[in-house]
Amino acid sequence: MKASDLRQKTKIELGTILLELSRERFNLKMQKGTGQLTKPDQVKKVRRNVARIHTILKEMASA
Repeated sequence: MKASDLRQKTKIELGTILLELSRERFNLKMQKGTGQLTKPDQVKKVRRNVARIHTILKEMASA
């Protein structure tokens, strides 16, 4: 997910994407806890995408 693509979306769209990513992050954490996680790098990608969306939302709020 690129920041330039996210900047073109509205706050509502970013909120829904953030909710989906939060759910995915929770599921990945549960899989990691039970030892069923097949792609450990996915946790890092989801975490960074969540941070990226938070950053863009803060940029929109200050502008």
